[in-house]
Amino acid sequence: MADTFLLRTRVPVDRFREAELILKRLGLSPGDAVNMLLAQIELRRGLPFDVSLQELPLLSPTQQAKEWNDAFGEY
Repeated sequence: MADTFLLRTRVPVDRFREAELILKRLGLSPGDAVNMLLAQIELRRGLPFDVSLQELPLLSPTQQAKEWNDAFGEY
């Protein structure tokens, strides 16, 4: 077995439960998702998304759906 490290963190219960349901549909565990995040941080030598103090305009749910569909096709 490869060397492993036990990572403990606190997250809001509701956030974890919602994320866990989504991950289950993707065939992933929360541990898999954390490992994927850490792998991306290692590969990119930074976070795999922007972290900024710049305020971005918020999109309505309809605008978000349109942006998603334009980028990835209908869900």
